[in-house]
Amino acid sequence: MPTSSVTAAARRTRVKAAPARLVTTSRSATAVPKVTAQKPPAASMPAQYAMPPSPERLIQLQQEYLTQFATLWTNFFQHPEKSAEPIKDSRFSDPAWQGNALSSFFARAYLLNSDFMNRLADTVEADRKTKQRVKYAVSQWVDAASPSNFLATNPKAQQTLLESRGESLRSGMENLMNDMQRGRISQTDETAFEVGRNVATSEGAVVFENALFQLIQYKPLTAKVYVRPFVLVPPCINKYYILDLQPENSFIRHAVNNGHTVFVVSWKNPHQPESNLTWDDYLEVGAIEALHVAQRISGQKQVNALGFCVGGTILASALAVMYARGEQPVSSLTMMTALLDFEDTGLLEMFIDEQQVRRREQALGKGGLMPGRELAMTFNNLRSNDLVWNYVVNNYLQGKQPPAFDLLYWNGDSTNLPGPMYAWYLRNMYLENNLRVPGKLVCCGERIDLNSIKTPTYVFAAREDHIVPWKAAYESARLLPGTGKAGGVRFVLGASGHIAGSINPPSKNKRSYWTGADNEMPVDPEAWFSTAMEQPGSWWTDWIKWLAPFGGAQKVASDNFGNAKYKVIERAPGRYVQEKA
Repeated sequence: MPTSSVTAAARRTRVKAAPARLVTTSRSATAVPKVTAQKPPAASMPAQYAMPPSPERLIQLQQEYLTQFATLWTNFFQHPEKSAEPIKDSRFSDPAWQGNALSSFFARAYLLNSDFMNRLADTVEADRKTKQRVKYAVSQWVDAASPSNFLATNPKAQQTLLESRGESLRSGMENLMNDMQRGRISQTDETAFEVGRNVATSEGAVVFENALFQLIQYKPLTAKVYVRPFVLVPPCINKYYILDLQPENSFIRHAVNNGHTVFVVSWKNPHQPESNLTWDDYLEVGAIEALHVAQRISGQKQVNALGFCVGGTILASALAVMYARGEQPVSSLTMMTALLDFEDTGLLEMFIDEQQVRRREQALGKGGLMPGRELAMTFNNLRSNDLVWNYVVNNYLQGKQPPAFDLLYWNGDSTNLPGPMYAWYLRNMYLENNLRVPGKLVCCGERIDLNSIKTPTYVFAAREDHIVPWKAAYESARLLPGTGKAGGVRFVLGASGHIAGSINPPSKNKRSYWTGADNEMPVDPEAWFSTAMEQPGSWWTDWIKWLAPFGGAQKVASDNFGNAKYKVIERAPGRYVQEKA
């Protein structure tokens, strides 16, 4: 969730990581650190300083590079047939790259150079955050420098230009001008989708709203339903309908299809009237209120609850407040790719340091908005080849329109964040990691402790997640006590990444997941993984089976929404999700 790109400033004998800056364009290439053969003993290396590799390692890398480049050079002149061999990189997979010997050479030389630069960055000796910053800076520069990104060195774009008699260039310039007006690169045909028409279409109704969220209740799809409802708290940095894109991949519909009365929080997209909202507001006025309303509508003292991504952090914090007040509002808790322990936050941690957080506090801590556009750009640049340069080539160099893709439509439908909430979250979670310390944080007037959330817990993580690294999710799971042997903590690891791993419906029969013995979580996550069993298909089936006993008895389903006190306000998906950043 934190923002943007870093600048690694070169020094003669050391490289100090410069402060992060918000990415405001897709061209976030940064300087590559210089290296020298001298370095002081490791013990004298201060934190946040990067030292060059050893002279021996540097010489080894240079020799390997020269040997490989000599082979490439020889093949170019003496073995032209090798130019036609496939290049194992999707950016150069088109036959036009192999059909032109010079273009083939450029592509292969680029891949050799980029491999050398990335390996060189990987050998830098530094603390984890500084090393990540150096590697990220180099990778951004390398990705931007690809010959596929420029008309003068992209034979496929040149071929398209000639075949279209210049039409591709005209269309590309038109696409570029349109995107400049939008302030972002188009990743999909946004005219193909409309929230409520062909995404977020599960039938339901808004039964409660306040200044921060609408609560949606979904229509039952089974003859009987569990008496305890299921409340889903999605992230506030994205819109909830990633969980309800299409009927065939809707997590919400899957839960409804299995007899659960589902309530979903639809966060308001903050604008100026909401610019002073705090973290406590997201707990008290948000998650806690949503749980209370679901309890009152269902007539149940307890509900089942799920928090996804930042929604999981919000939900767990809210539950800690409620338990501190003597409430026991949930019969089970599910955490889906969510962080409670922020010790290892993957690539995102390189954007966070005291200087950056203080800058955010000064700018936004007393009011203001963190623009959704900046957040979206940060996440896109973490995978710049797939989410930036791929569209530069397709939209601008080849003049094509991006295809219609519901996931990318959702990805571009960004949300703002209230400045005070955002600044508090950065400091207390990402920078100081205070949530994991019992009693360290005071939220909503209560000193909170995650150990108080004594309820059966299901924690899902994704193995290739670059937003919530699976080992960090594992450490987060170890902070939750569960309820002992009968219903402790079940940790499940899915294949793929943050979204593809989470949104993996059983009907697709894709991927796999790993399970271990419940409530047996050794300190080392690799020790857990070494004994875990891989299961084919979707983790949703495992979760639904786990959740069923906590739903309570079953009753005849009703088509009515809300109750006498909480009447239907409007049909799902509601107004809040349709607001633009």
